[in-house]
Amino acid sequence: MAIIQQEVSAEPYIEIPDPVRQVYYQWRPSPLFRARRLEKALDTPARIYYKYEGTSPAGSHKPNTAVPQAFYNKEEGIKKISTETGAGQWRSSLAMAGSFFGIEIEIFMVKVSYQQKPYRRNLMEAFGATVHASPTRLTDAGQSILARDPESSGSLGIAISEAVEVAAKSGGKVKYALGSVLNHVLLHQTIIGEEALLQLAHADDYPDVVIGCTGGGSNFAGLAFPFIGEARRKGLKTRFLAAEPMACPSLTRGVYAYDFGDTVGMTPLMKMHSLGHDFIPPDIHSGGLRYHGMSPLISLLHDEGIIEAQAYYQTSAFEAAIQFTRTEGIIPAPESSHAIRAAINEALEAKETGQERVILFNLSGHGHFDMAAYESYFAGKLRDYEYPADAIADAQKRMPKVTM
Repeated sequence: MAIIQQEVSAEPYIEIPDPVRQVYYQWRPSPLFRARRLEKALDTPARIYYKYEGTSPAGSHKPNTAVPQAFYNKEEGIKKISTETGAGQWRSSLAMAGSFFGIEIEIFMVKVSYQQKPYRRNLMEAFGATVHASPTRLTDAGQSILARDPESSGSLGIAISEAVEVAAKSGGKVKYALGSVLNHVLLHQTIIGEEALLQLAHADDYPDVVIGCTGGGSNFAGLAFPFIGEARRKGLKTRFLAAEPMACPSLTRGVYAYDFGDTVGMTPLMKMHSLGHDFIPPDIHSGGLRYHGMSPLISLLHDEGIIEAQAYYQTSAFEAAIQFTRTEGIIPAPESSHAIRAAINEALEAKETGQERVILFNLSGHGHFDMAAYESYFAGKLRDYEYPADAIADAQKRMPKVTM
């Protein structure tokens, strides 16, 4: 109930409970770095800052919401949570939080990520979680998908359907938790931007552009939302750029309409940018960005022109990630490499125009469990993929028809 109340709250701030703060102290505040070596390599007048969320025990920003969600469930006597994962960052975070608060965690992991990221799966199991490769034959949703496509590599929408079904059929004994998209998740993540505001004030600097990668929208919102609020209150001209994969371009090519959050249609309808709830993205390595829809809050901001969006090919994103690694010494998660690509492009544009530009982006996690993706990149096996317009249009035709 506490989470439901946060989902619909209009309060500007909500207090963080002390037990959650005690866990946060293990890695928060996360560091804000200036990428001076990257600036030098690019020979740009731009100043590039990045907020680094890879210092958390799970290696990403996801514990920012996993910990409070586990805490609130524990407070209400819940002993088990079902959930889904793409890249594995959210569910390893929830597995960690479950172990801290004594809650059993059952995870439906997108099959292609289950196969591509065995060490991420092992991390979840180390925290005590049970992990399935989705789609499975454990649920009606999974069986229906496998009946149509026995070789299905899965999607976040399918995994959500399976996790929701487990909770829905439990008679209230199991609750479902989501790591992105919803309002309360974005709220929990704004600790990133709130810290960055204070850290940049200490540096006596302020961003001209704020960048984050977007799948469901949580890490972009976590960094950008506090700055959006400040920009609108003070009349600032800060730009906000959402970076997404060309293979799953929900903001740049999705329809802004009501759609289901999962594949089989078990969730409530949400107004969001969507490629269609039964859209099955290709097997790109940025598993955390392979989602058909976008957060309703981010979708609204994009529809109103408050934020921009740009899609990037995965080889271009990995190229940027390698340049960042060789200058800054951190190997980023494939998802974050899209934000790095956008930041480098902004810096190069500043070089061309000869104008100073302050760039802030969210490095949402490290890539230590994603080395198979880098191995494929170095071997020249990664292929750029732009989802066909007719396939997107076909999936969008099957979106529910809602009349107002």
